[in-house]
Amino acid sequence: MVRGVRGVRGAITVKENKEEAIVSAAFRLFKTMQKENGYVPDDISHIIITMTPDLDAAFPAKALRQLEGYDLVPVMCAQEIPVPGSLEKCIRVMLTLNTTKSPGEINHVYLEDAVTLRPDLFLTNQGQLR
Repeated sequence: MVRGVRGVRGAITVKENKEEAIVSAAFRLFKTMQKENGYVPDDISHIIITMTPDLDAAFPAKALRQLEGYDLVPVMCAQEIPVPGSLEKCIRVMLTLNTTKSPGEINHVYLEDAVTLRPDLFLTNQGQLR
């Protein structure tokens, strides 16, 4: 099958605006995204991470430095648009990778309260779409 470029979405909410909470949540999200999609760091083109304005105690990209092989993956962190009434304390990820998977085979990962962002896409604990 021909390799193509695909986006993998992910999001997780954080309980509090503290460095440990942000890095721990981001680490969990990155590990789950990798597990559910079976890629390796060399497959990744780049990663864009956003956080809501109420999170500013740490860069979520710090979690990637704890994962083997991610040292050369281009990463950018940014602030999410502060839309009134939107989900609070949320880290969002758009990971772009080269893969042979079709768009329908990509498993987007939404954890904690972030499942409300795309309830049509989030994975259950069994790795199945809800």
